Amino acid sequence: MTRSDLVAKLAERFAQLTQRDTEFAVKTTLDAMSDALARGHRIEIRGFGSFSISRRPPRMGRNPRSGEKVTIPEKLVPHFKPGKALREGVDASLPVDNTDGR
Repeated sequence: MTRSDLVAKLAERFAQLTQRDTEFAVKTTLDAMSDALARGHRIEIRGFGSFSISRRPPRMGRNPRSGEKVTIPEKLVPHFKPGKALREGVDASLPVDNTDGR
C-alpha cells in the first residue's frame, strides 16, 4: 500500500473528509512520527507495533570494484517491531498450502 492508496482508502471510509483533508492528516501523522524518531523517541501504536531507532556500529567493508577496505561509519536507522495483534492477523490471513507435503 502506498501513501496515496492510504489517503484514498481513508477518504473513501470517512466521507465527511475531503481528499485534501485526508492527505493533510496522513502527511501530518507521518511527519510527526518522523520528527519523533529523529529526536530519538520511541513510537508505540497498540495492536500495530512500535518504531524505534537502532544503532549500527561502525565496521569495515570492502569496495566491490577495487577490493580495498573502507570504513563504514556508525548509522542510526529506524526499526519496526510488529505488535502481537498484527503478527497474528497477518499469520491468520495466509493461505494454507499443502502441496509440498508438510
